[in-house]
Amino acid sequence: MNSYKLLLLPGDGIGPEVMAEVEKMLARLTEMGVARFETERGLVGGAAYDAHGQAISESDMALAMAADAVLFGAVGGPKWDGVPYEVRPEAGLLRLRKDLALFANLRPAICYPALAEASSLKREIVEGLDIMIVRELTGGVYFGEPKQIIDLGNGQKRGIDTQVYDTYEIERIGRVAFELARKRRNKVTSSEKRNVMKSGVLWHETIVALHRRDYADVTLEHQLADSLAMQLVRWPKQFDVIVTDNLFGDMLSDIAAMLTGSLGMLPSASLGEVDKATDKRRALYEPVHGSAPDIAGKGMANPIAMIGSLAMCLRYSFGLGDAADAVDAAISATLAAGLRTADIKSDAREAISTSAMGDAIIARLKA
Repeated sequence: MNSYKLLLLPGDGIGPEVMAEVEKMLARLTEMGVARFETERGLVGGAAYDAHGQAISESDMALAMAADAVLFGAVGGPKWDGVPYEVRPEAGLLRLRKDLALFANLRPAICYPALAEASSLKREIVEGLDIMIVRELTGGVYFGEPKQIIDLGNGQKRGIDTQVYDTYEIERIGRVAFELARKRRNKVTSSEKRNVMKSGVLWHETIVALHRRDYADVTLEHQLADSLAMQLVRWPKQFDVIVTDNLFGDMLSDIAAMLTGSLGMLPSASLGEVDKATDKRRALYEPVHGSAPDIAGKGMANPIAMIGSLAMCLRYSFGLGDAADAVDAAISATLAAGLRTADIKSDAREAISTSAMGDAIIARLKA
């Protein structure tokens, strides 16, 4: 069997609980002969701050750099609200993205037929939904300089964040979107705010040029980010692959997540450049949901997004597409059987625990 090295960073809140279900799934996949998975564990977020005074230690960053892929749980919670900005729990995730050069965030928004009633929208709007949002992850306003708060005197301050993109950053995220679309329904929607932002003008020009040059076979459309947010709620099934910048991608992907009924359902992948020498790329996989400190330790968390993140890891990092399909099918079969955690149950259903949901999915995993 092929062997793969995974770094597990459970993090805070419900992170350790949902990561435990991934560890069970990895053990089952190994038993089935899919591959051999070597795992190491590290600390990130508030857990790392408590242990080291940092959001992630240098030793755990070294493990992340050496791993074939990183599986990440969740970070943050009220316990760490007062820590310095530079070492807040979220800084650990931002450093991982930056140091691993993870520029492409893939967020699928899928509505399983069995869960259409869990969405706040009508069934006909969301049933069968399958969108992929491709978010640029290492540029834009989250990383642009200057980024500071200036004391103007007389009790006044000025906060500054800088939105900045270079052509190559837009081109490489555009390529990811077009390549994904070719394997799906062959349509890309590019989104920015070119009507009021110069970075949006450059984004639009660059995507148009890239499409004409290399991807004319793919249907391309453009929508302003605010209009696209409206359309996601109005008729989301019109979209296939959406590509956008860091800030708008953050917002639009959360809107798309709630179309499916729960943030606990959706995985994500953050990918780096492919190394031409090894044909490998650094990658981090994480659920879209947060640390949910209000339910941490109660066995109520939905592990599907974390298990789905493992499926994305199998597909995009290890080339184990059949295994990824099997995990996805096991999730779908479990939901079709009527099993629900608290976040997705209807009033008439009884909720099962985090571990029970993980066990049910593993039981339905087919070779």
